[in-house]
Amino acid sequence: MLRLNLSTEPQWLDLGYGVRLLVEPLTTAIMLAARSDPTIVAAAGDADGSASNDDLARIVAKAVARIVVKDWDGVGDEVGKPLALTPQGIDALLELWPIFEAFQTKYIAGALILDAEKNV
Repeated sequence: MLRLNLSTEPQWLDLGYGVRLLVEPLTTAIMLAARSDPTIVAAAGDADGSASNDDLARIVAKAVARIVVKDWDGVGDEVGKPLALTPQGIDALLELWPIFEAFQTKYIAGALILDAEKNV
């Protein structure tokens, strides 16, 4: 059975390591907006096909995160001072393998699994 969460309010997503992201629910509109991100368009139009599936997963995760992340907690600079949320900061955060994996698994994968199963 498909369980719908009809809430449109952002919710905190715990990624481990004391890091939390306040994210909007992942919707079709967000995925379509992410497809228009210049980095995705460039990777999709890569004529020589050099972008691997892993590269594409990283690019898509960052594009989605830049749209849906509204706040964060537990992210600081090298001396522990909390950092302001920025698109560059989101990209840097998702370059950390455990954080990327948690974001993929806990946020993006659920939507992709539904799509793969055609369970809509």
